Amino acid sequence: MRKIKVTPEEFKAFAKYILDISGIFLDVGKEYLLETRLNPLLSKYQCTSYSDLMKKSKHDFNKTLEDEIIDAISTNETYFFRDKTPFKLLQHKILPDLIDKRSKKNFGKPTIRIWSAANSTGQEIYSLAMTMIEMGVTLDKYNIKLLGTDISDAAIAKASYGVYNKFEVARGLEPGRLNRFFQPMADKYKVKDELRAMVQFKKMNLMKPFIGIGKYDIVLCRNVMIYFTTEDRRKIYSNISKVMEPDGYLLIGSTESLINDTDLFSSFRYLNSVFYRFKR
Repeated sequence: MRKIKVTPEEFKAFAKYILDISGIFLDVGKEYLLETRLNPLLSKYQCTSYSDLMKKSKHDFNKTLEDEIIDAISTNETYFFRDKTPFKLLQHKILPDLIDKRSKKNFGKPTIRIWSAANSTGQEIYSLAMTMIEMGVTLDKYNIKLLGTDISDAAIAKASYGVYNKFEVARGLEPGRLNRFFQPMADKYKVKDELRAMVQFKKMNLMKPFIGIGKYDIVLCRNVMIYFTTEDRRKIYSNISKVMEPDGYLLIGSTESLINDTDLFSSFRYLNSVFYRFKR
């Protein structure tokens, strides 16, 4: 497949188009990303330039091509138990504290609600579900709502199906967890029902209003804000704050910071990790 180069004019126009349809911001210097991600679509739709591809997308009233462009651009690297430390933080600090508070507050089963706001293909929310099961936080003892959202239809479909190839499960999964939580299926692995039953998936654009998703005790929004402008990041964090419980927790990527984006949260450190809570 011949790789077609994007011209500066095409990149500027296409970057604006992607920003309009997805909220994802591609700054100058990301030409390689656009070329790598969209070159297969040029071949598929027999386009000789990126201008031609954008024109076809704008004239596709079914928005099939638009969805494919969003899927291609928004696909991020992810793997099970990525960065590890956030899951240790959840296991040893956040979840025990939250369970203690919710157990005192409610009669019957305590309710735990967690949202992975940049779910991609599901590895993060499934990693969280595995952590909870290993802690004894299961559906028979707790009312659990784990929601994974992403802007990509393809990512949500893959996450919902819960099937991963050998390379994907090898990244971050220890043999013990693989055997306990996954069922071999030909040359792939499928999440077992115990794990799948804990998780819901939904397509969601973080740039659109957060309607009908409820309130959450923990929100994970990791390694996605680099794709948004500063103004859009501020808007997203403000919207996230509105769907968090007053005593809730926010986790972002290990290399990310809220300093220039919002003053709604205070930072706390535990086990060499940082988490955030509402300022009081």
